[in-house]
Amino acid sequence: MIRAPRVPAFRSLALAALVLAAGLAAAPVQAQEPDLIFRKSTVWKFLTPDDKLATYGIDDPVVDGVACHYTVPERGGVKGMLGVAEEVSDISIACRQIGPISFKSKFDQGDIVYRESRSLIFKKMQIVRGCDAKRNVLVYLVYSDKLIEGSPKNSTSTVPVMPWGATNEAPKCGDYLK
Repeated sequence: MIRAPRVPAFRSLALAALVLAAGLAAAPVQAQEPDLIFRKSTVWKFLTPDDKLATYGIDDPVVDGVACHYTVPERGGVKGMLGVAEEVSDISIACRQIGPISFKSKFDQGDIVYRESRSLIFKKMQIVRGCDAKRNVLVYLVYSDKLIEGSPKNSTSTVPVMPWGATNEAPKCGDYLK
C-alpha cells in the first residue's frame, strides 16, 4: 500500500500562517476613523441583519481642504452578524474641495489615505492619492485587493486644486510630490 506524503498539507498550513503573519505585519495603524454618514438596507433578511450600503466620510490626512465620501456594501445574514462575511469589492468614491487646500507634507504618487479590512484575513479596501501635476488635480482611487486573486474593481475621483474664498492663488500639487 502506498501512502500519500503529508508534505503538501504541511506546506499549505505553513503558507497560510506566513500569509496571515505578512498581512498582520503590513497593516498600518489608522490615524483616523471614517465618519458614518448613513446606511441604507438593500436586501431584507429574516431574523438577521439586512444587507446594506454604508456611506462614510473621511478627510485627507495630508491635504487640508479635501474630503472623500465612499460607499461600501455591508453583508447581513448570519455571517455578517458574526463578522466573518467576506465583503464584496464594489466600492464607490467621491472627493471634493471643502475649503482652502493646503499641503501638510510632501507625498508620493499612490500614497495610502485610508485602508480597512474587508474580510477576516485576505481582502482590504484602500484609498490612495496621486497628483496630476500637469492639470493641478488631486486624483483619488479606491480599490479592493485580495491577497490571492486580486480585484479589478475600483473607482476614481478627482479634485482640481482651486483658489478658495478671497485668495486668487491655489497651491500646485506637483510642488508637494516627493
